[in-house]
Amino acid sequence: MPESKVEAFLTQEEENEVVEAIRKAEKNTSGEIRVHIEGSSKKDSYERAQEIFHELKMDETKDANGVLIYIAVQDRTFVIYGDRGINEVVPNTFWNDTKDVIQSHFKHGEFKEGIVNGILKAGEELKAHFPYNNNDTNELSNEVSKS
Repeated sequence: MPESKVEAFLTQEEENEVVEAIRKAEKNTSGEIRVHIEGSSKKDSYERAQEIFHELKMDETKDANGVLIYIAVQDRTFVIYGDRGINEVVPNTFWNDTKDVIQSHFKHGEFKEGIVNGILKAGEELKAHFPYNNNDTNELSNEVSKS
C-alpha cells in the first residue's frame, strides 16, 4: 500500500528532529508547542487549526500559552495558531515573523527545516513572555500528531 502524503511529508528521522526541537524550545518556557499534519481539509485552514487546537486539548493549558503549527500537506497551507494568553502579550509582528521563517523554507521544499526553525522562533518568543519555572510540567505531548 503506498504511503499517504501525510506519512511521506517527514521521514521518521525528520519527525524525531521536530520533536527534539519542541523539547529544546519548551526547555526555556512554560509554553507548549505542538505540530499537527494532515492531508487536506474541506474547512478554511485557520478554522481547521482552531478545531485541531481544541481536539488536542491545547486550550486547556494553565497559562493559555499553547502554539499549534498546523500543516495541510495536499492543500499546501499551514497555520500558526496561538492561545489567548500568547496573543495578549506577544508583539503584533510575532505571528508573521514566525510564519515567514517557516514559509521561506517550505518554498524550497525544506519542510523539516521550516518546522524546526518555526518551533525555535516561537520558543524564543514564548521564553520572553512565559519563562520556565521550576514547578512547570510538560502539559502536552511533544509528538507530531497526524490525521
